[in-house]
Amino acid sequence: MAKRLMRWVHTLWRAVRQLSGDDGYERYLAHHAASRPDAPALSRHAWFALRQQQKWSGIKRCC
Repeated sequence: MAKRLMRWVHTLWRAVRQLSGDDGYERYLAHHAASRPDAPALSRHAWFALRQQQKWSGIKRCC
């Protein structure tokens, strides 16, 4: 019973991280390893800075 509960909590936690985007760096690393294994991956700090720059640069409006 405890194992089932822990599995459920783990699955729920993964879903929350995925929905919130908190697992973005881990997904980036998996994609990078699959698509460009010979190139070095960005550090977590550099990846976060790049994402922030992409998110906030340019015009962001609907009309």
